Amino acid sequence: MEGTSAQILQVIIIGIPILLAITLHEAAHGFVALRYGDDTALKLGRVSLNPLKHIDPIGTVLIPALLLLSGSRFLFGYAKPVPVNFAKLRNPRLHMIYVAAAGPATNMLLAFISVVLLKIMLVFFIPSPFDPVGPNLLEQMIVKSLGFSVFINVLLAVFNMLPIPPLDGGRVLVGLLPPRMAAAFAPIESYGIFIILGLIFIVPMLTQALMGHSINIFSLFLLPVVESIVELMEKLVAL
Repeated sequence: MEGTSAQILQVIIIGIPILLAITLHEAAHGFVALRYGDDTALKLGRVSLNPLKHIDPIGTVLIPALLLLSGSRFLFGYAKPVPVNFAKLRNPRLHMIYVAAAGPATNMLLAFISVVLLKIMLVFFIPSPFDPVGPNLLEQMIVKSLGFSVFINVLLAVFNMLPIPPLDGGRVLVGLLPPRMAAAFAPIESYGIFIILGLIFIVPMLTQALMGHSINIFSLFLLPVVESIVELMEKLVAL
């Protein structure tokens, strides 16, 4: 029973930040698209803060669960993409950049807010380490959840800004490239997700089989960036 209770608490601690992160990320795309002339997401009910509108059974639940169970240091997942008709945007090339960047920018803002709230909790609500009573269960859960919120939001922002369509960074790059280069690069979006999944799952398995140890490209390159950004945010809040 104790093991089950601990698992439920763990799900709550990490589940709430993940739901907030993906919901606000996707909603931000929809809100910004609407702001610049595209009402596609609005008509489909996706300009919403309701998590159920954005959850993808495989990307939001199954893949993150498999990674957690496998002990991976890298957590990957995705929500149902908010539909955007770039042709409806008043300035398609420029506003596509705004729409794509809105999701990662929202995650960075959520991460910074979480750092501030975590600092407030640690300074004003958590007892001194010399207090024999110590923090209660709710306080411990809030601190752990805020800490995870910082990490997962920065991770989502950094990961989504990779220049691989259909990730947000890929769409930003398409908007920045000269028209001919953009036209040549944009078709990658149709199979970009397979490139990403291959890098996450296939490369570690192949390197394990061929070299005797697993190489996770994302853990090697993305996690140091994420950790540096988190450290910078913590330093800014400490000023």
